[in-house]
Amino acid sequence: MYFWLKNLRSFDWLLTAAVLFLIILGLAVIYGISLNDPTSNFQLFKRQLLFVGVGLVSYFLLGQANYRLWQTLSKLIYAVFVIILIGVLIFGTTIRGTTGWIQFGGFGFQPVEFAKISVIIFLAHYFTRYGREFFLWRHIIISGMSVMTIVGLVLLQPDLGSSMVIVATWILMLLIGGVKKSHLAILFAIFVLVAVVSWFFVFQDFQKKRILTFVNPQSDRLDAGYNVSQSIIAIGSGQLWGRGFALGSQSQLRFLPEPETDFIFAVIAEEFGLIGVALLLAAYGLILYRLIYLANRTRDNYVAYFCLGLAAMLLVQLFINIGMNMGIAPVTGIPLPFISAGGSSMIALLIAFGMVNNMAVESK
Repeated sequence: MYFWLKNLRSFDWLLTAAVLFLIILGLAVIYGISLNDPTSNFQLFKRQLLFVGVGLVSYFLLGQANYRLWQTLSKLIYAVFVIILIGVLIFGTTIRGTTGWIQFGGFGFQPVEFAKISVIIFLAHYFTRYGREFFLWRHIIISGMSVMTIVGLVLLQPDLGSSMVIVATWILMLLIGGVKKSHLAILFAIFVLVAVVSWFFVFQDFQKKRILTFVNPQSDRLDAGYNVSQSIIAIGSGQLWGRGFALGSQSQLRFLPEPETDFIFAVIAEEFGLIGVALLLAAYGLILYRLIYLANRTRDNYVAYFCLGLAAMLLVQLFINIGMNMGIAPVTGIPLPFISAGGSSMIALLIAFGMVNNMAVESK
């Protein structure tokens, strides 16, 4: 017991406070959305409360578990999630055209959210072992093949948004690792070629429609561009102080689709205004700062790569989610970290940040 209490005192409590602030804000917004829906019976809020409880238990338990275990098991963890993603394609449940869920009773489990963390665990181990040799093409190819195996399985669901997050995280970790600029230029050319081929042979019609709507949101405001148009209206109507808790017309009157998941940022902007958005971004900024601070302070390269990889993933998800709410990124279904309704993303992130807290403990 004393050992556990000692570890708790060594937690990064600034990081924990920022995470808890975001979770509470998300719960409040989801409660407000349910408040004006007489048919909801607050089921969404109750489910999210359950997910938060499971996630926080995982957060504090993993804060006590030595992170070197996950480093040692990194290859096994990666292989397990490759198998799980294959299983999803065979036995998974299809929701809104994406076969990305496994059902357990009344709950849906989305393995790709945990697969994102498994990729960071694996890459941090690989970069730690071969970081000084990343001027060689073979290490870029090997790490890239491991990433593209996961990405390929995710694209088959199809889940373009999660694939973008995983690829972008890998590229940012390559930059952190000091990859040559000439290698990056060649990778960029390959990605352009892959994107062109994917447009004709891989992307589904609804994905193409979303990308075209992103390029010109006004082209189809009543169909493909409707979500983004309503989101922009909601964000603009919040002004400085917002309309007030549970008083947003766009979200509460259901003009804004998916207000509890994809477009929850627009709800926050409408109800709490610029002040609320500033506090939201400040909390994310504090989390990113603490991850970078720990990466700079540690002498363990694995800790540094894991923290910076997690920061990269968080930054990419923030850019995509907030960008699609503002019409500057295509709508891809990426959740707003710690805020959007959904158990898989919440629990996976809290597991990852629990590992970060143990890294902070061990560093001390």
